[in-house]
Amino acid sequence: MTSRTPKIALEEHFLAPGFEEYFETTAINISPDLFGLAYDALRDFDGRRIEAMDAVGVELSILSLAGPGVQVERSSEIAIRKARDCNDFLAEKMAAQPRFGGLAHLAMQDPKAACVELERCITELGFQGVMINGQTNGVYLDDDRFSPFWECAEALGAPVYIHPSNPPDVPYMYMNHPELYGPVWSWMVETGTHALRIIFGGVFDKYPKAKLVLGHMGETLPFQLWRFDSRWAISNAKGRTLEMQPSEYLKRNLWVTTSGVCSDEPLKCALAALGEDRVLFSADYPFENIQAACDWIEEADVSDATRSRICSGNAKTLFGL
Repeated sequence: MTSRTPKIALEEHFLAPGFEEYFETTAINISPDLFGLAYDALRDFDGRRIEAMDAVGVELSILSLAGPGVQVERSSEIAIRKARDCNDFLAEKMAAQPRFGGLAHLAMQDPKAACVELERCITELGFQGVMINGQTNGVYLDDDRFSPFWECAEALGAPVYIHPSNPPDVPYMYMNHPELYGPVWSWMVETGTHALRIIFGGVFDKYPKAKLVLGHMGETLPFQLWRFDSRWAISNAKGRTLEMQPSEYLKRNLWVTTSGVCSDEPLKCALAALGEDRVLFSADYPFENIQAACDWIEEADVSDATRSRICSGNAKTLFGL
């Protein structure tokens, strides 16, 4: 079918030179017969990527590095240097093609250096936000050492997109079930838990204007708002307090994208739970079929006005486009 609704896509990936080794750490999560087939598409900026965008009505793709990038790098010095190189590489592609935007790649091993680089990316390079690929060497974004990062992101109005990645260890629950370790299940569990650590850790009490983005229709969190509030009341919080109910932070500080979830049921749940201004279109190119994603959103059981907000209007508001 021919797509008609103009679209902005928010979780669209590329691979910068010298980042292949980091990307290959995810080979454990993908069928050996398939891993590596995306390399050509990830490295392409002029041919098939633009053709795919044209075919389905994507007017702007906000690009991000295929993870985990330097977040698995043990050397802070190397991570800082390579993150800057990656951002410079993407900035060159954005300058050459105005239909590309960008999410910054940061060396979270050094939060202060990450702040400097984020500010450079937003104020000098014209990026729209930042993508964090899960934990960094076992440390999550609720840790106090990341307070300067959250302060910086809030001040810049930069949305923080948490992308799935592997945990620092392999939980026993995946033993003998490698199919569950990765995009089928564990990435959702890991990323949703990361977001909950941020919420229950009080990050949004300190930084109430911070903006958090999750893909995959919110990693199931919109489905559980009532239960988060109900069970928080009886949880073993060990003195931890929050200024609001957990669901209120999700409604105030969270936006979700449709990346990798082309189904009306979770879409309607996200819209009902978070509001029509909190759901944004993404295709997750090239790891998902962009044609299938766009065909689905064109036919989804929502009003044309809601479809337009999902496809582009909400992105324009969130990212100041």
